[in-house]
Amino acid sequence: MASKVEGQARSGAPEQVPMGTVIDTDIAARLDRLPWGRFHVLVIIALGITWVLDGLEVTLAGALVGALRKPPMSFSEFDVGLAASSYLIGAVVGALGFGWLTDRIGRKKLFFITLALYLAATAASGLSWDIWSFCVFRFLTGAGIGGEYTAINSTIQELVPARVRGWTDLVINGSFWIGAALGSFLSIAVLKPEWIDPTYGWRIAFFVGGGIGLVILLLRTWIPESPRWLATHGYTAEADRVVSGIEKRFTDEGIALPPVDESKRMKLKTRSHTPLSEVANAMLRTSRTQTFVGLALMIAQAFFYNALFFTYALVLERFYGVPGGHVGWYLLPFALGSFLGPLLLGRLFDTVGRRPMIAFTYGISALLLAGAGYLFKIEVFGPVGQTTTWMVVFFFASAAASSAYLTVAETFPLEIRALAIAAFYAIGTGIGGVSGPLLFGSLVETGSRDWVFVGYLIGAALMAVASVVGWIWGTAAEGRSLEDVSKPLAAA
Repeated sequence: MASKVEGQARSGAPEQVPMGTVIDTDIAARLDRLPWGRFHVLVIIALGITWVLDGLEVTLAGALVGALRKPPMSFSEFDVGLAASSYLIGAVVGALGFGWLTDRIGRKKLFFITLALYLAATAASGLSWDIWSFCVFRFLTGAGIGGEYTAINSTIQELVPARVRGWTDLVINGSFWIGAALGSFLSIAVLKPEWIDPTYGWRIAFFVGGGIGLVILLLRTWIPESPRWLATHGYTAEADRVVSGIEKRFTDEGIALPPVDESKRMKLKTRSHTPLSEVANAMLRTSRTQTFVGLALMIAQAFFYNALFFTYALVLERFYGVPGGHVGWYLLPFALGSFLGPLLLGRLFDTVGRRPMIAFTYGISALLLAGAGYLFKIEVFGPVGQTTTWMVVFFFASAAASSAYLTVAETFPLEIRALAIAAFYAIGTGIGGVSGPLLFGSLVETGSRDWVFVGYLIGAALMAVASVVGWIWGTAAEGRSLEDVSKPLAAA
């Protein structure tokens, strides 16, 4: 067995060693030396599908605006912004609550609980009878997605080899836009009056979303618990079994694994949980620079994305007269550009480096947003031209937004990783994500292009500030083990 127990271990000891025991483990080194293989692809599919679901949800909510503004729901433009903010508030609450639990009871248990909550609440959204019931169900749906972000980001970071962690993380986060494309197609189908009665079409869309969640729940049954989490919490034998099982997948395919770098062995003092006081000390004192960078990146991208995307359907309808049933066609190229960004630029985060690529993607997004906003203000384009412009903007902005999650996940110790992701997601979404749709919903409601342009400039300014912060204080984490980037609190 590759993990040894020092001090209190003895023959016949239970699988979970006593808390406070010092273990000598090479779990991290064994995982990082693995080649890219079928196992990692399956992990991405089963866990990364979370972002597809989020993209589906967000797009459906945006594309169905036209149907929700008609009887029997009769939402106002403010109601649309309120519903969007309810979803985001739920995501904040879910991220914090489930993030705290993820670090305590494990990644695997939580990504089953959060997905179950998501699919139940999504289906319930299709049964809403007024704005308040709709907001409650959207809140619960958001709570499930927020919890998913923390559990899934932690698990993927801890299972993927260090040399491809940047690209993998960006592509997974960028898969949000695959869901956005699916949501666009689905909205087009269910809002076609000759196919489905518009009174029920939007309800069917939410039922379909819940059904997809049920299929994904079954796909996740084979995903193992994070070996890094198991080792830290004293489940040394189980951690070894999990890693040995992963290694066997490669050797059974005839792949010769490189030897383990023994210099990467670590001594850890097992713990059942990490006190909140230690979490606060790590985030506010020992890792305060990483905290500052994480906040800047998360707040900027949350405002940028949520403000623009949640209200884009309103812009199309108000300023371009696009019928609600046609909004999905304009969201498709939007989604395509946003997925291609992380897919094509992601490799550069592992080769060129984290800091220069974060600075570049945030900076160019700021410039392009200001330019696109000005073109909108002076009415240069029609809906097709404006959508093409946004496609270019979000090609870079999507990579920038995904890098924010990557940065937060890899620059904090394992013991507080999920809670750190939750905290930054909550603060970023609370400040930028919740306020953005409400602000933009109000600006669009004025019918003034000048006021909407002001909103775009606010988003551009936040992205520009984040670009400077990332360049000066960002962490060069490319190719480095998570334990090298941020030493575990349990290190002995």
